[in-house]
Amino acid sequence: MVSPGPSDNLETLPVTVLKGVGPRMAGRLERLQIRTVQDVLFHLPARYEDRTRVMPLGSVRTGDHVVVQGEVDLAEVRFGRRRSLLVRISDGTGALTLRFFHFNAKQQAGFIRGAGIRCYGEVRSGTATAEMIHPEYRIVDPEETMPVEEHLTPVYPATEGVHQLTLRALTEQALQYLGTGPQTASTQLTDWLPARLLTPFRMTSLSAALRYVHRPPANAPVDLLMEGRHPAQQRLAFEELLAHHLSLRRVRLRAQHARAPVLSGSQALVDRFVATLPFELTAAQQRVNAEVSKDLEQPHPMARLVQGDVGSGKTVVAACAALTCVGAGYQVALMAPTELLAEQHFRSFSDWLAPLGINVVWHTGKSRGKVRGQVLEAIRDGSAEVAVGTHALFQEEVEFARAGLVIIDEQHRFGVHQRLALRDKGRDGDLRPHQLVMTATPIPRTLAMTIYADLDTSLIDELPPGRLPVKTVVISQERREEVMQRVRNACTAGQQAYWVCTLIEESDVLQSQAAEKTAAFLAGTLPDVRIGLVHGRLKPAVKETIMAAFKAGNIDLLVSTTVIEVGVDVPNATLMIIENPERLGLAQLHQLRGRVGRGPRQSSCVLLYQPPLSDNARDRLAALRDNNDGFEIARRDMELRGPGEVLGTRQTGAINFHIADLLRDESLLAGVEKVAVQLLASNPENVTPLIRRWLGVSADYGEV
Repeated sequence: MVSPGPSDNLETLPVTVLKGVGPRMAGRLERLQIRTVQDVLFHLPARYEDRTRVMPLGSVRTGDHVVVQGEVDLAEVRFGRRRSLLVRISDGTGALTLRFFHFNAKQQAGFIRGAGIRCYGEVRSGTATAEMIHPEYRIVDPEETMPVEEHLTPVYPATEGVHQLTLRALTEQALQYLGTGPQTASTQLTDWLPARLLTPFRMTSLSAALRYVHRPPANAPVDLLMEGRHPAQQRLAFEELLAHHLSLRRVRLRAQHARAPVLSGSQALVDRFVATLPFELTAAQQRVNAEVSKDLEQPHPMARLVQGDVGSGKTVVAACAALTCVGAGYQVALMAPTELLAEQHFRSFSDWLAPLGINVVWHTGKSRGKVRGQVLEAIRDGSAEVAVGTHALFQEEVEFARAGLVIIDEQHRFGVHQRLALRDKGRDGDLRPHQLVMTATPIPRTLAMTIYADLDTSLIDELPPGRLPVKTVVISQERREEVMQRVRNACTAGQQAYWVCTLIEESDVLQSQAAEKTAAFLAGTLPDVRIGLVHGRLKPAVKETIMAAFKAGNIDLLVSTTVIEVGVDVPNATLMIIENPERLGLAQLHQLRGRVGRGPRQSSCVLLYQPPLSDNARDRLAALRDNNDGFEIARRDMELRGPGEVLGTRQTGAINFHIADLLRDESLLAGVEKVAVQLLASNPENVTPLIRRWLGVSADYGEV
């Protein structure tokens, strides 16, 4: 290892200075985004193992991860369904069996009766004694006192060809660069947060926090560390949340310097549209309309998130924004995550805007032939004033004449690069289009401050008058006959129903009812009920025909996969059956439930689960049964599944935390916002390296 010197900058010092890192290992470490010594230090443990003491065999319990030591009593190969090597060990207090399914003759020969052995692994119940399956072990001299680990053993996120021993060895070397004294430490690793900003929060130094999380002492509070709540971890989580928050604030600052078309003086179209609606806009819709309209009149790009629960009327707000844009002589692009939702928006916008003389087109990846060419030409020459579609709208061949507004529905389903591509596609010279993003997955304000710090937020917190809350019941598949009778009664009374299945084809493993099989079964069981079937594999024209028939009342019961979770609006539908709801997240179930309850009659949702339920599934279904508030449901969903799953950000690159957890660390967010303001004011030169430290290449997403 190269000796560290005071001039070393760990942000740029290549990982190859560490012993054991040649070109091949450097390539493997690249897969973990480890390129520099600083990256090694910020590749943080995912969990810890306690190898600081040897446990007597007589005191171990099933589920424990422990170090044990004993003498080999016997070793034998057993032949059953799988060949295995069993090694019985004892220490005078008890006995334990080591079980190996993968072994060789040399390994087998090493287990000599009377030999000493030290093992680490998980204790499981066995036939004769407790067992460890494929433990880590080494043969030792039973007469010698072997040292134990001096600190908890970190377990790091790894990749193929980079083992835990390698990562621990590299971390050991990297920690030497931190030095021991405060002066040495400050020259080796730059702390971009001035101490005065952290004083009110009583946080430890960055170097001390890193040393602790990589090498917690033997007496460290393991429970706190495993939960991520230790003060050293919280110091790092605070800085990581700050880096994410600053990256998004920087987006907002950049956007304020960019130019956008001023969309003003075009209220006439909006007024004509609102006058044609068969209902009054709610006070919340009117308030959000005013906020959006004010943004569109500014010379810099709007970046506004409209949150609203299922059925709150976000689409009408989007239509008003689109009309403001068209009235000012610009085009609108509306992007939805699925073809079905894109079709639904296309139908709604066509019904609303065509009578006003506005040309609405739609474009998806499945558009073909002459029609496709005509649509692309209409977008290119500007005669298509509103273009609705899926991610196909940002393909290279799509060119807008004068894009003034990009509307993105269910925005969390899109990757960061997709949003960026659509915004850039709409550039007109140095003008960038305004952006309106919508979501029916409500996000608590404190989380929105971090996740969407680049966006202004509007909330439609009011449902249209006359809406009754949907009654939700949780019923076992064993009462399927009762549920079918309930469907028959509703349809006989002139109402309509949905029956949602979670798979298209049968799966023995998941025990889910397939939509096609269910539709055939229901058709045979309910011969007097008109049944339709919709799933993602149908051609768009077929889907559209079936949905139109359902909306027109020519189909009583629509059997469907989850493709109908958003966008479908049939006021006469009052009953929804969801099969295997335990397989879906709370937010998705709430979206599905939102397809009913859109008319004046009382509606119901039946969650038809497959027993037995896990405790987690039971909690989720109970939360949905007892609550109709989208915000509370989203919060419960995040607690149970994690924000990345709920917000769709796990795969988009938008949020990929090393140590922070949005829900666990929610109490830090107010301080993060405060420190962000202070750092931008007093030390703006520290912002970029701080973002780069935690976000790396994903800091480039700051342009979204």
